[in-house]
Amino acid sequence: MLLVSYDFESNRTRSRFSRFLEKHGRRIQYSVFEIRNSDRVLHNLLDEIELKYRKQFTGADSILIFQICEGCKKKAIRYGYAENEEKEIVVF
Repeated sequence: MLLVSYDFESNRTRSRFSRFLEKHGRRIQYSVFEIRNSDRVLHNLLDEIELKYRKQFTGADSILIFQICEGCKKKAIRYGYAENEEKEIVVF
């Protein structure tokens, strides 16, 4: 799993980056996304940042990408809505 946190000074850039991340994962907070990890997805994410966003960075902009291993993912403590995200639901 990848956790991606970002902050851009420009509203336009922030919105574009948010829409890009929505294609690959789900929003867990306003500027934090959870993305299912694979080498291809990580490569696409890094390419997109390098090609489209890095050249636009100001001193106030940032992107943080955290790779979370399966062991750490199992140790995560979740409350509220997030608590049910990992449970399988069967509907008859």
